[in-house]
Amino acid sequence: MKPLKVEFGPITAENVAQVRKMNDASLPVAYNESLYRNILKGKNGNILNRCAYYKGTLVGAICARLDPSEPRRLYIMTLAVVAAFRGREIGSQLLQNILDGCTKQPAIEEVALHVQVSNIDAIRFYTDRFNFAKGDLIKNYYKRIDHPHCYLLYKKVLATNVRLADDSSSTKGLPNVTLPLDRAASRRQFAPATL
Repeated sequence: MKPLKVEFGPITAENVAQVRKMNDASLPVAYNESLYRNILKGKNGNILNRCAYYKGTLVGAICARLDPSEPRRLYIMTLAVVAAFRGREIGSQLLQNILDGCTKQPAIEEVALHVQVSNIDAIRFYTDRFNFAKGDLIKNYYKRIDHPHCYLLYKKVLATNVRLADDSSSTKGLPNVTLPLDRAASRRQFAPATL
């Protein structure tokens, strides 16, 4: 199928009920009202949570948050596309929009999410198309669904407005931020995020 070009917008009080209905119809996990309240209250809601619209119709959404246990990690809570619009690269556009935003945020070094071990299509989507690494198996992560085990998928991101410790090139006009060259070596073990 031909990819559809979508427009992006924030999740707001006016469309959050539509996002919730779409997530309930698309995802194996039913998220409670507090997730959606927290999206609306979040300081970075417009950056971390996006809707995709095709000709004015909501066709997908991604919801993310800064991980309180790993403050330099952006955690993707949900990524959903309306069934009739799947296979048109809408999910790819939503994820790429968030990843592009992360490169402009020096505080974010990593993007992560949990995926059921049985969801092979989602695992391939993240690992093959977006080069996420597959972390350890987490047993019994999901409490109220079949196939409760998951993998933590993660991807390192590098802000485009920071220098690495060994970068001697000019960074005129950019903030003077230095990060260690090998952040992967100092990576801490992930703890499952609570939703």
